[in-house]
Amino acid sequence: MPNLLSYAVPFFLLLVILEALFAAWDKKDLYETKDTISSLTMGVGNFFSGLLTKLFAFGVYTFIYQFHFFEIGFAWWAWVLIFFAEDFTYYWFHRVSHSSRYFWASHVVHHSSEKYNLSTALRQTWTGQVSGTFVFWLWLPLLGFPPIMVAMQQSISLIYQFWIHTEVIDKLPKPIEYIFNTPSHHRVHHSSDIEYLDKNHAGILIIWDRMFGTFAEEKRKPTYGLVTNINTHNPVKIAFIEWWNIGQDIIKSPRHFLQYVFGPPGWSHDGSRKTTAQLREEIKNNN
Repeated sequence: MPNLLSYAVPFFLLLVILEALFAAWDKKDLYETKDTISSLTMGVGNFFSGLLTKLFAFGVYTFIYQFHFFEIGFAWWAWVLIFFAEDFTYYWFHRVSHSSRYFWASHVVHHSSEKYNLSTALRQTWTGQVSGTFVFWLWLPLLGFPPIMVAMQQSISLIYQFWIHTEVIDKLPKPIEYIFNTPSHHRVHHSSDIEYLDKNHAGILIIWDRMFGTFAEEKRKPTYGLVTNINTHNPVKIAFIEWWNIGQDIIKSPRHFLQYVFGPPGWSHDGSRKTTAQLREEIKNNN
């Protein structure tokens, strides 16, 4: 199974160091030591936890591929198709990860930092593959894309998304901003401001957000982190806190099991917490 990310890691770390040095030289408050250590630790944990889980996912892709509908192969046009197909898949996976608490429990890790820098890109889940996130991509080998091609394009997408986790780069020329996911668009995605919540789910192309109504332009500096921040630098807590919270909610109200597991993040049976839609409705009613 190809693992392009392992080759990219040294370059990721070098760029983190360079950005941190630039921030110190330019007196920008981009990095905080404990936060950066947490992000790097989460990245290391993701790498090692993924050794077996990604191999399992690749095995599932290979099994599914036995029943593929079309013979696509590795022609140049197949790589063009997989680029768009995988990016489209990533958009919906990412969007669902913000609308279903089950998938959010893994993805929340990536949003848990109140800083936005290249080390934040490495703050990744330890439970994503275990929870079955790979199922979103099963239609690709079933359609006829070879599993190696699917895995490589997934890696290419994640490598691309590293560089957009920065405040050093402002807005790019309009044609690029219109088509591609950029630091500006992704800063919006990492914001906890109500108008920015659950926006810009793009991987490489921002066109999906524009097409499906989830695009928001960066109009002011975002506030990073979560609506309710977890206030910890402990990697174990960061990795599992939302799973723990789901369990606590189920214990308190077992009859709402399905809503607490699969409903939107922030849902509560007693109104003690609010979903994104409820927060926006609340602001609308108060204006």
